[in-house]
Amino acid sequence: MIKGGLKDLRQRGKMMKRSLLLGTLLVVLIFWLSGCASQLGETKAEGSRRHARNLKINNQQLTGDIDKMFLLDKPSKLSERRVP
Repeated sequence: MIKGGLKDLRQRGKMMKRSLLLGTLLVVLIFWLSGCASQLGETKAEGSRRHARNLKINNQQLTGDIDKMFLLDKPSKLSERRVP
């Protein structure tokens, strides 16, 4: 009785692995076929400009976050005089 139960458990484990592998393969295939790299009707130059713009915006946001973290986004209130 124990051997039969163990055999069924092993078969279920193999079936789960196959299902997981098949599901992962299906998701990868869907993402690959959807074409995340380019959009419909977009030339190579437009794609390059879009990437450059996104990188510029991301860099500005990252710089702003770093400035806020180090308190560089506002003038210091430690001195009455403005430091150049």
